[in-house]
Amino acid sequence: MAEEEFTDINGNSISLDCQTHSAFCREFTVNSPKLSLRKVMVYTCFIWIFAYTIFYFTENTAFLSSAIIVTLIGMMGYIHFVKVDRETLLIIGSLGVQLSSAYASGRQSTTFIEMNKLKDIVINEAVYMHSIIYYMCILIKDPADPDKVTSLVPLFQNSKPRLNCLVHVYRSCQEILAQTRLSMKQDKDWKTPEET
Repeated sequence: MAEEEFTDINGNSISLDCQTHSAFCREFTVNSPKLSLRKVMVYTCFIWIFAYTIFYFTENTAFLSSAIIVTLIGMMGYIHFVKVDRETLLIIGSLGVQLSSAYASGRQSTTFIEMNKLKDIVINEAVYMHSIIYYMCILIKDPADPDKVTSLVPLFQNSKPRLNCLVHVYRSCQEILAQTRLSMKQDKDWKTPEET
């Protein structure tokens, strides 16, 4: 599939790239807008002008130096720990689901959930900042009772795509899960006569 344009819950433009590697393997990548240099410059200039104004009246160099250092550390922290450029969901029918996030600094975090722990993938709704939003999540099975859910793993937490984008991903994931369940059922049925 090609890359499609969508918006997040704030109206910002995001893109969804869907790649089909095989019938049982698909990859979905949500790309958020890159960090705006103009926005960074405006915030930095505002803070530094405020610091220089305080310095002008107080002649306290400690305040000016600390404002510059705090601004630089804050920008580096934001780029390394907060600003996510890309979130990826890789679903492999026989293995599981891999969730990856790529930060603006180049750092990546990856989580893998085995297929036998996965109960289902659903679209849920939640109240967020006085509005209702939709989000996609993975339901994790309870090891003691497979019919119960122990936890939820939210997907695309940072990009927060709207419902129309989530529906594309949801349908593809459900196709793979249905094929995997059918395949597992056929394998189970095929092995049962031999065992008896």
